Amino acid sequence: MTTVRRPTHRSSNTGPKTLLITIFVVLFVGIVYIALPSEPDEAVALDADGKNVFLKEAGKLRISVEHKKQQLREALAESLGKQVSQHLPTRLREARDKHEIVGERLSKIKDGSETVQELLYGEQPVGHSPGEEEYSDKPPMAMDEIIDYLTNWIHLLHDTLKQYKTANYEQIWQGYHDLTVKTLYPWDREYLKRMPQRRHDGSIFLSVATYRDENCMNTLRGAYDNAANPEKLFVGLVQQNCEKECKTGVLEGGKIADADPDPDCHKIYCEEQPARCKQIRALHIDEPESLGPYAARYFASKLWDGEEWFMQIDAHMTFGKNWDAISIVGLKNAPSKKPVLSHYPPGHTMDLNLMADKPGSRLCGPIFAPSDLESQIVRLEGNGMYDHVKMDTPRFAPFTAAGYFVAHSSFLKEVPFDPFLPWIFMGEEIIMSTRLWTSGYDIFSPAQSVVGHIYVRRHKPKFWESVHRTFTMGVHNPLQMMILDRVKYQLGYPEAARDVIPLKSLLTAVEQYTMGTTRPLEQYMRMVGLNATTKEITFTGWCENGHPPPGFEEFNHLYNL
Repeated sequence: MTTVRRPTHRSSNTGPKTLLITIFVVLFVGIVYIALPSEPDEAVALDADGKNVFLKEAGKLRISVEHKKQQLREALAESLGKQVSQHLPTRLREARDKHEIVGERLSKIKDGSETVQELLYGEQPVGHSPGEEEYSDKPPMAMDEIIDYLTNWIHLLHDTLKQYKTANYEQIWQGYHDLTVKTLYPWDREYLKRMPQRRHDGSIFLSVATYRDENCMNTLRGAYDNAANPEKLFVGLVQQNCEKECKTGVLEGGKIADADPDPDCHKIYCEEQPARCKQIRALHIDEPESLGPYAARYFASKLWDGEEWFMQIDAHMTFGKNWDAISIVGLKNAPSKKPVLSHYPPGHTMDLNLMADKPGSRLCGPIFAPSDLESQIVRLEGNGMYDHVKMDTPRFAPFTAAGYFVAHSSFLKEVPFDPFLPWIFMGEEIIMSTRLWTSGYDIFSPAQSVVGHIYVRRHKPKFWESVHRTFTMGVHNPLQMMILDRVKYQLGYPEAARDVIPLKSLLTAVEQYTMGTTRPLEQYMRMVGLNATTKEITFTGWCENGHPPPGFEEFNHLYNL
């Protein structure tokens, strides 16, 4: 294990000695001061009224002694304060002077439920649930302001992490965490308070995250060329490209070769379609700065600007005719106030227009990943064509897929993407599924497949290869496994319980980006047949059979049951 060595600072160690000498001197002077006779008092007469006179003078003496003792305490406190202040960090000294020292929440810091950084920099009141942020009186952030902030923050993070070039995965995480807590996290809380109002004009926000993907241009072309209402389609593009000193992916024989810079998808499409360019909001990220697909989707979500509907896809997709209108009709036909449509789309070689009369596939089967590299996270594999007849009403499904889901855009505030999940590839689908469902969103499979997906991209660059070049070879796998504990904690894995996780910073602000309060997680886990404790899967059958899940039998008649 490689250790990051930090510069040491020499110290004369005179502080404690000086402090002890000062205490001794002040105490000595005080004792002498009290022991010395005071100004001559009137004589105490012991005549017939001697008792009253004695009591009167004794009271005066006691008051004088108490006054001198108070002077001693004040002198001692002032002297100690000056000595201690000289050896406090500037920020802590200022916080003490302003009475901002964390005291009553010290127990929470000790048990790991909160961190000092979160208390210092976070603005969310304790006890708020996700989606309960108060609205700000300030206007929504301008899109240029958002893009500028995220661009500068990503550059700052990259510069900060340069000092962790040979660090281990725990140190890399801590570097990311500490900067995020101080900067991106409070910005995110402010952003959520100032989100734009959702419009009711039929507009769609299309979230597209691309990593060195040569298919990006065709994805943008296909989306607009096949849309029923292209003028209502707005794209949030997070483009992660290599601009210089580029490498290929892993080729045959494990070789990696030099490569040309990646084509600028955003620039190329804007040159082809300048009229459409104003409908594309792009965040450009240099390849070494990439933080993985989930983080890219987090950034993309901030490019939303009040569109009525939200759709998330990958950057290597194909589109059927009128895919946008069909998706929205599917949402409106779903028997739910808060529906989500999602599945794994068919392969890109399928003719989606010829499939228009056929039912769409449904994502039913989860597994606990058997590979150590995936840390037993829940993976989704049971995608199949379970229906024989296409229905207008979408059927219930248990999971959302990252490569295609459509929803009411209000979920962006109620179930915001988590800024504390960098560098993960697995886990984003199960955490989004659970958070949406517990927040009251019902998941459905689309009645018709409207987009296709390129599933095999052999020898193409992968983001973890960039992580290895940025830090050290092999660091991504343990880094991802560690960060997945944040996801596993929320899902109830016993090995990721708060008192078990060694790095409490993995749970910073987790309550702001976790399960909703509308329905309990335990109900969802039973419904989909997942046991996070035993890692066992129970076959439930309702998804494969096209039935509503347990507790939703009131909708049976919609499916001729």
